[in-house]
Amino acid sequence: MLQHDTLFIGGEWVAPAGTGTIDVISPHTEEIVGRVPDGTPADMDRAVAAAREAFDNGPWPRMSMAERAVVVGRLAEIYASRQAELADVITLEMGSPITFSQLAQAPQPLGMLQYFAGLGATFPEEEERPGTFGPVTIRREPVGVVAAIVPWNVPQFVIMTKLAPALVAGCTVVIKPAPETPLDSYLLAEMIREAGIPAGVVNIVAAGREAGEHLVSHPGIDKVAFTGSTAAGRRIAAICGEQLKRCTLELGGKSAAIILDDCDLPSAMGFLSIASLMNNGQACVAQTRILASRHRYDEVVQAVADMVTSQAVGDPADPATGIGPLVAKRQQDRVEGYIRAGLDEGAKAVIGGLDRPFDRGWYVAPTVFAGATNDMRIAREEIFGPVLTVIPYEDEGDAIRIANDSDYGLSGTVWTADADHGVDVARQVRTGTYGVNMMNTMDPNTPFGGYKSSGLGRELGPEGLSAYLEYKSIARLG
Repeated sequence: MLQHDTLFIGGEWVAPAGTGTIDVISPHTEEIVGRVPDGTPADMDRAVAAAREAFDNGPWPRMSMAERAVVVGRLAEIYASRQAELADVITLEMGSPITFSQLAQAPQPLGMLQYFAGLGATFPEEEERPGTFGPVTIRREPVGVVAAIVPWNVPQFVIMTKLAPALVAGCTVVIKPAPETPLDSYLLAEMIREAGIPAGVVNIVAAGREAGEHLVSHPGIDKVAFTGSTAAGRRIAAICGEQLKRCTLELGGKSAAIILDDCDLPSAMGFLSIASLMNNGQACVAQTRILASRHRYDEVVQAVADMVTSQAVGDPADPATGIGPLVAKRQQDRVEGYIRAGLDEGAKAVIGGLDRPFDRGWYVAPTVFAGATNDMRIAREEIFGPVLTVIPYEDEGDAIRIANDSDYGLSGTVWTADADHGVDVARQVRTGTYGVNMMNTMDPNTPFGGYKSSGLGRELGPEGLSAYLEYKSIARLG
């Protein structure tokens, strides 16, 4: 069992203020595989104080961005050497199939570190503009102390969408990992120390909701960067709005994959197996609404069912596994509740349903619904599991209407033999990211975020770095 009895605060391993612990339970075996301290509000106070001291009086914000980029590049080199270890730990703690952990859970965070290190090497901290009365210097300065609150589904990935640009910008950070997945953050803390990042610049305290809200509300925090549910995002936005505190919110999704009639189905299904089922369906960008024309509806339903049944369900540590367990018992119950709701509302489970694949582990049967309409709960609410709903449309305009008829606007795809026409479709769907004959997999160089209830602000790309900067205009005469 992986056991830790300290927290990472002020560059040191320190004893927690309380005696509570978090048990990390394997979603596959339902056995305890790790234990860490359960952070308290007092621990958050100490972490914020360390980050505040490092920002107000330490060297990190006073280095040039290019100098900080060199240190972030050094962290990336260390991170690269520990990818396999990170992948194994994430699979252990949250049930991500090991192939997905090796291809995405560990490499994509590394790619973000490398990207922001490169961007910071050349990003202008100041620029000159002509003003009405004379020259004006536009200066970019770090926003301050950042609270980074991350979920359990892709823990290192989401940490890096916040930590990498925050570090390059010159901010200091308090990271709150989810209680389901605290183990990988201890590996990150070791790497931060090895990279020589100054004490207090990064602090890590795993904790539950109470300590998390205390962190968000803390007067020493200048910005909150949150990824998680839309409900929690609304609460955080309310707190930040009351305090006029900056925030970036990356929230839920209910993305639609539009299958046009000229689409080559076998090719599309090969990509959709990842786009719809990645990480056991526990992905905010998952393409869970499959829109098919009535002309090819039965054919698409069969193709989607065949695609899902081709994915082996089982032990996430087995490289042959395509779909593993869900992260927790409550998540298993939640997803099965949606399957029950779909059946009650009249949709047909072409495959899957309420029979669990195994007696042990938090597994659900991968399920494909047909005969569904876009007003059903299974089409409107984020399920966060391997449940897909195939919805018919009359024509292309109707498909775009259905895709946009959602409270969310995070991602989407269109599948067609005419890629240029696919881009025309993409322009009409109100989402923050879109893919034509592919899944837009959050390229570090491009902004990521959503419309509507999918969040506020953008992460990644130059836009993601700007989210951690304040802009100052300095005008002068003479």
